[in-house]
Amino acid sequence: MSRLSALLPLLAALACEEAPVGPEPGEQRSGGDTTVFDTSANAFALSARNMSFDRRQQFAVGNSFFNKNWVTAPSSTTSRDGLGPTFNARSCSTCHFKDGRGRAPGPGEDFVGLLLRLGVPGSDSYGGPLAAGVYGDQLQPHAIDGVPAEGTPRVTFTERPASFADGEPYSLRAPTYSIESPALGPLPQGLQISPRIAPVIIGMGLLAAIPEADLLARADPDDRDGDGISGRANQVWDATAGAPRLGRFGWKANQPSVLQQTAGAFLGDLGVTSSVFGGQNCPEGQLMCEAAATGGDPEIVDALLDAVVLYANTLAVPGRRDFDDPQVLRGKAQFTALGCADCHTPRHVTGPDELVPEAADQIIFPFTDLLLHDMGPELADGRSDFLATGDEWRTPPLWGIGLVETVNGHTEFLHDGRARSLLEAVLWHGGEAEASREAVKALPRGERDDLLAFLRSL
Repeated sequence: MSRLSALLPLLAALACEEAPVGPEPGEQRSGGDTTVFDTSANAFALSARNMSFDRRQQFAVGNSFFNKNWVTAPSSTTSRDGLGPTFNARSCSTCHFKDGRGRAPGPGEDFVGLLLRLGVPGSDSYGGPLAAGVYGDQLQPHAIDGVPAEGTPRVTFTERPASFADGEPYSLRAPTYSIESPALGPLPQGLQISPRIAPVIIGMGLLAAIPEADLLARADPDDRDGDGISGRANQVWDATAGAPRLGRFGWKANQPSVLQQTAGAFLGDLGVTSSVFGGQNCPEGQLMCEAAATGGDPEIVDALLDAVVLYANTLAVPGRRDFDDPQVLRGKAQFTALGCADCHTPRHVTGPDELVPEAADQIIFPFTDLLLHDMGPELADGRSDFLATGDEWRTPPLWGIGLVETVNGHTEFLHDGRARSLLEAVLWHGGEAEASREAVKALPRGERDDLLAFLRSL
């Protein structure tokens, strides 16, 4: 029996039932004791509610350096000079505006909050993606004076009209990415381009505190239970430990920790070196980049890097809205019956955490398993990333997803923002989620609305 055939009787039975009984105790507290109940445009920018006064002071320092622009070296502002030589943005908040999501650019617009990872077939000495020669592993569309920017990223969209089983029409926009005016010679043969939108960064410390054993217990790479879901753990290089480690962060779970994710973004996005990644972001052959002035060694000192990491670790998760509304409860039942919860695991319990005590021993509801899943050819980028294949993506957390429009003024989702609504995001699912997608397409309008009401409550 196919996965879709198995789902349809469950959905038919669900349609005949009365609205489910009340919510699970505590599920409105998405981040446990860290949860903040705020539905304003600042909903993603608040500190964990269980922080001490001293920790809040450090949070404020991290917040400041997350939001301030870096400048070209040498400068009198020595604590934040060293931008570039090439870069995507001047501050963390340029892409993570109000700690939220980036969006896809319109026709001819500059990329802000969306970057292009680059590669060619093969892997490096650590098992990671192989850089695209002189263009490196990430396109840098900006540069300081005297250094050439690498090129201009562009995207065009093609509409793909279709309809639900009940006849209601919809359309999906399929993106095509290109690089205009490459400044460093021809782009390499076999170039792989992987777009990555800046995600919401709430709750990262909580995700880091989920015990590794719990995540690995959910992995089923060979689909031994035959349910069509074969989540895989990524094993990535930990630069601070000098050894492989479970990947948790990034669109392909290619980062093992909030520290490495943050230091990697400072180098890759801003061109700012740290004690974690000390070399300038100048791929071999970029001579003017290599000759540019620096802002010291490293350009962000450990005390400030640690403050930004603390900030990222302790951004509070907003609590649920309308979690006990009958329509939301019907949508929650649909979410489970459709198989969405098989990957978007609702509930986890964190373990002890000395570095981020706020995250320790919490019951949380992030709706992710942090594992890799084959999402089918339509979403594939063709670029491997450690153990992640070109078809695989990490299950993104869904907490806070219903507040993106309030915080960031748009409803664009998925790894590149191609989906213009939550429903479009569902309809792009393929691979392991194909049966769930087809079951959604078979739902009548009212039941689709129930499912969306549940997602908006997260």
